[in-house]
Amino acid sequence: MDTTKTIFAQLTDFLPYAEFRKCVARYDGERKVQSFSCWSQFLCMAFAQLTYRESLRDIQTCLRVMRSKLYHMGIQHIARNTLANANKVRDWRIYADFAQVLIAEARMLYAGEEIGVELEQTLYALDSSTIDLCLALFPWATFRKRKGAVKLHTLLDLHGNIPSLIVITNGKLHDVNILDEITIEAGAIYIMDRGYVDFERLYTIHKASGFFVTRSKDNCDWRRLYSNPVDKTTGVQCDQVIALNGFYARKNYPQNLRRVRYFDAVNKKRLVFLTNNFELSALMIAELYRCRWQVELFFKWIKQHLRIKKFYGNSENAVKTQIWIAIAAYVLVLIIKKKMALTQSPYTILQILCVTLFEKTPLLQAFSDYSYENQTNDFCNQLSLFD
Repeated sequence: MDTTKTIFAQLTDFLPYAEFRKCVARYDGERKVQSFSCWSQFLCMAFAQLTYRESLRDIQTCLRVMRSKLYHMGIQHIARNTLANANKVRDWRIYADFAQVLIAEARMLYAGEEIGVELEQTLYALDSSTIDLCLALFPWATFRKRKGAVKLHTLLDLHGNIPSLIVITNGKLHDVNILDEITIEAGAIYIMDRGYVDFERLYTIHKASGFFVTRSKDNCDWRRLYSNPVDKTTGVQCDQVIALNGFYARKNYPQNLRRVRYFDAVNKKRLVFLTNNFELSALMIAELYRCRWQVELFFKWIKQHLRIKKFYGNSENAVKTQIWIAIAAYVLVLIIKKKMALTQSPYTILQILCVTLFEKTPLLQAFSDYSYENQTNDFCNQLSLFD
């Protein structure tokens, strides 16, 4: 008798089930639920993310084909309408909180990960990505007159490229408002584009003993107090200490700022950075801003390899549930990669999982380069009928 778990069942062993139950209890997620539990909903949606299912009917068909293995995978009998209703009515915050549990675990695992620059402080990149929606089908996702959208605002921990904060809003909310949602970590460095330049909010970061690196807007009014010597062969053209001139700008940010102008020889661009960090070198400030590109790569990765551009339901709750479970699936892949010391990239791991979820193979063996052969047990209790 083959007692090996399926790949999917082995994946669920990495999920803290007790923490999931706490998230469900926090929002009374299973009130009046008789058969299809929140855990089954999560597993079905995670399966859809890992295998890139196109629709609810696609999920139902694939799972029903493997009906004999569903019990061992931890999934109860699934019907399309049941899953659609669960996505519509069950509080999306259950899955958001559970994703945060996985994020906390992943951040601990990747705390010592190299980020390309020699820096002891925690480094965050802040940005947003817009997901276009049909306004007729998603009337709550207001964006423009004839177009709907949601924004995925993400604060990415560059140690392992793990999203430490995600806020899902409609497309009309300006990016700078997300700075109000961030709990500033003392000593951490926050890298952001010039869309987040709001001197009152930047001063809040400064007062909380955090640091920021951002690009300056073209219409920024300032005066130079003094200049630091620079080595122009490195691309740094000037390193200045400045004060803001505008009445409201000076009122909102009364302290001095550091202005660094850098020439990017590869892209032939002149970039101007503003920061409140006066200790790091000017070249390091430019290198830190270059790390902001990792958040763009994160958005590109999850949009290409997870199901967050097309949705299984039209309600706001269904959309947020799907996005948060997609984030949980992404973080789960990172946890597996680190705990099992896998050398493959997250993309390769996801591709392997996509075609092996129903196989009964040791998980580590599935990622090895050699083929797996079932081992026969020589110590069988069954008596031989023919000698």
